[in-house]
Amino acid sequence: MKTDNDTQLTVKPAKDASLSQWLDYLLSIHPTEIDMGLTRVTAVAERLSLLSLADSKVITVAGTNGKGTTCAMLEAVFLQAGKTVGVYSSPHLVNFNERVRLNHIDVTDAQIIEAFSVIEHARAEISLSFFEFATLTGLYIFKLAKPEIILLEVGLGGRLDATNIIDADVSVITSIDIDHQEYLGDTRELVGREKAGVFRTECLAVIGEPDCPNSITEYAQAVNAYAYSVNKDFSYVIANDTSTDNTSTDNTSTDNTSTDNTSTDNMSADNRSTWHYSSANRSIEAIPLPRLPLANAATAIAVIEQAFPQLSDNDIKQGIANASLSGRFEQVLEQPKVWVDVAHNPHAAKYLATQLQGFKPARIIALCGMLKDKDAAAVLKELEDSIDEWNFVSLPVERGNDAKTLAKELNTSLSASQFDSMDLAWRSIKSNINADDVVIVFGSFYTVAAFSELLKKG
Repeated sequence: MKTDNDTQLTVKPAKDASLSQWLDYLLSIHPTEIDMGLTRVTAVAERLSLLSLADSKVITVAGTNGKGTTCAMLEAVFLQAGKTVGVYSSPHLVNFNERVRLNHIDVTDAQIIEAFSVIEHARAEISLSFFEFATLTGLYIFKLAKPEIILLEVGLGGRLDATNIIDADVSVITSIDIDHQEYLGDTRELVGREKAGVFRTECLAVIGEPDCPNSITEYAQAVNAYAYSVNKDFSYVIANDTSTDNTSTDNTSTDNTSTDNTSTDNMSADNRSTWHYSSANRSIEAIPLPRLPLANAATAIAVIEQAFPQLSDNDIKQGIANASLSGRFEQVLEQPKVWVDVAHNPHAAKYLATQLQGFKPARIIALCGMLKDKDAAAVLKELEDSIDEWNFVSLPVERGNDAKTLAKELNTSLSASQFDSMDLAWRSIKSNINADDVVIVFGSFYTVAAFSELLKKG
């Protein structure tokens, strides 16, 4: 039942309303947070003439993990090459503006409010979810700005995601694993089919998942998409790796949106190693190891190699090396040593565990907060051998899990501290930390956002 405050929020914001007031309003006007389907959002997009972005080349990026970091590396390379670029991504960590950026700059409150107002008027009787409204906002801003390239990060799945109202020139699948089972299915084949829904007839479809479900290749064939797959059409290798096969054989990582090889990532970057990319058409050697997952870098280069062959090796190397993305295995404090990661599913947790092994023999302290609809037991299991001290925090959102419940999912003899707030958790950890210890804050975008806000306050 709605309260008086809820009712007040459903009143359309005034002309001078702030972005915060608009966001409160948008959260109140649709009955559910997640509402899959393209009918409503397509109807509003048609009214606003947003279904065609003919002035731009559109790349849609789907995948269980790896979407955000793949977009970030593509964006960095395109900007290095002098292209204009628009990126739509989700969710945001701190500010809504993070969801829409032009040439690596978040759009302004004024630009967003203008888009909100126009969309609100156009939708009339049609109810839109928060994500649908946000997606139309990105498309509206891009329609006006006309960047040469637009990167659309899928929010959930692909086939029924709001971003899929756009017929992309290039589609990408970064990785496949089980997540959001209630919407995408409980097998990799079902998940793969949902994500393959972003493919388009006679258009490039880059596949960065090495263990590709048959449903993806079958759908690509059914719609006559040009599939371009890792370990089949392109490959990559660490320059100083002595193993017999260090291409992408275990695509595990930390992005909502990141995905990567378990042996060839950020921890190798400390020794200034390089890697090579190769395909039948192009070979690029001595690429600096990225700060972001390597498998995603290779997938990004595959997109560039096929769709933007004119870009130079130097622009590719510089862009990949310089790319970064908040919340993806990101160091936020040097003393004490604190890293944050939005890893929230087993696939991402497995990759995070490999990253943490690079810090051994240091003591690793975990601060974890998760949502109720995530497989906490499976996530924690992937990290049990990497963590020396556990701390759980309750997330104060509707879908947030409580610390006590999370602690019960831990299958280890180690004790686990439980906290009702991020502030209390961090105070406790700081009081017992040693100079050589490493803290990893993970489990959700909400967890990383809460910790980031705490650091801003000092």
